[in-house]
Amino acid sequence: QVQLVESGGGLVQAGGSLRLSCAASGRTFEMYGMGWFRQASEKEREWVASINWRGGTTYYADSVKGRFTISKDDNGPTELTVYLEMNSLEPEDTAVYYCAGGSAAVVPRYYTYWGQGTQVTVSS
Repeated sequence: QVQLVESGGGLVQAGGSLRLSCAASGRTFEMYGMGWFRQASEKEREWVASINWRGGTTYYADSVKGRFTISKDDNGPTELTVYLEMNSLEPEDTAVYYCAGGSAAVVPRYYTYWGQGTQVTVSS
C-alpha cells in the first residue's frame, strides 16, 4: 500500500504561482511513476502531468506545457515527494488537483493510488 497526501493548494490571482506537493509513503518502490490530475466543477477528471521514474521523463498536457513543472524528491526507501510547480496561472486552472501513484499514464484507470485532492482557485 502507498499513502498519498497533497498540500499547497489555495487562492491565487491570475498570473500568480503555486507549488503543490504530494507526499508518498509506504511501498513506493512498487511504483514506476506518478501523475497529477485535476477536476473542475461539473467536468471530468483531466490529466495534467506525470513523471516516469525511468530516466525521470516528464509529460505534460498541452494546456499546461511551459507553465507547469513536475518533479520528484526521494526521501528514503519508502518515502518520496512529487511536486507540481504552477506558474502563470489562469482562471481556467481552477480545479481540485489530485496526485496519483503507480503509473505515468494519461488515463486515470492506470493509477492504483490517489490522494485526497487539494483545491486551487485562480481569480481573474
